[in-house]
Amino acid sequence: MSTTDDLIPLLKKLRLSGVLQSLELRTRQAADDDLSHGEFLLRLLSDEVERRDSKQLDMRLRRASFEGPRSIEDFDFHFNPKIPKSKIIDLATCSFVERRENVLLVGRAGVGKSHIAQALGQRACRAGYQALYVSAHDLLTQLRAARADETHERRLQRFIAPDLLVIDDLGLRPLVSDEPIDLYEIIRGRYEHGSTIITSNRSIEEWPPLFGDLLLASAALDRLLHHAHVIEMDGDTFRNPPPTKRTKANGARPA
Repeated sequence: MSTTDDLIPLLKKLRLSGVLQSLELRTRQAADDDLSHGEFLLRLLSDEVERRDSKQLDMRLRRASFEGPRSIEDFDFHFNPKIPKSKIIDLATCSFVERRENVLLVGRAGVGKSHIAQALGQRACRAGYQALYVSAHDLLTQLRAARADETHERRLQRFIAPDLLVIDDLGLRPLVSDEPIDLYEIIRGRYEHGSTIITSNRSIEEWPPLFGDLLLASAALDRLLHHAHVIEMDGDTFRNPPPTKRTKANGARPA
């Protein structure tokens, strides 16, 4: 029986079986480069830490339910020069998540709000934060269904708990029935406990009527805007650009 065979049950017991993936390579490297025992162990365990970090990142990204890979680097800021690039780059450091601040991205359809929101969310995942992406429609639909099967509190907590919640396309339609209360409860529960990114085609001034109750709207927006970065994204749509920008838009990632 080889030494590796003896190591397998020990590594499994210590929950270090991933070490086996690079053990042979590092052993051969140690012999070829005449590494010390300490250096060999450092490199072997560094491989395991990197493997675990990668696995945890994959899990965070999967649980976040993003529509697909998005990055700040992929976004074409030259297409719409009015979009405040420096502010978005600053947000990409994810310090706003650490400070539990909110980001509100408002502007016409197609200018890249969803792309930026998801790119910031994926940056947060890479920084070690738990994130969740959901469209406003799906969020409200899930909570409405949860009321019917008596899982409402648990479902509500799913949206309150993450370090960063990304709500896409708020305001495509007025809120109805219990939806204003549900949205308020999420905002209230996350206030100063987590960061929220919201994208909307409507300006902030148009949000209060969505709630159907000015007092409820005031309470919600007061909390939402208290620690918030409001980014207005103005310009042409990537989806149906003017002729002068059509070639550039075809080469850019759809927002």
